[in-house]
Amino acid sequence: MSDEIPLAPFLYDGLDPPRQPKSAIAEVTEAMKGTAGWINDAIEAGRRPGMPLSILTNIAREAPLGSLLVAFVLGVAIGRRRLR
Repeated sequence: MSDEIPLAPFLYDGLDPPRQPKSAIAEVTEAMKGTAGWINDAIEAGRRPGMPLSILTNIAREAPLGSLLVAFVLGVAIGRRRLR
């Protein structure tokens, strides 16, 4: 019996190459894709029956002119408020 501890096997440089650094454009593109996916998921969740986007879609289909009038009045009210 020997008191020597066996050494770990040799590591070679080519087995696990280091990651290449990403460019700033690649990082921004990846972040934008993630954000777009997150927003798309939120919109799809809002379109389920009984959810707010589904309700607004149904109202706009039933009364398009009334919906346009409400959107216009809200836009004018918000626009005037920001100008003051």
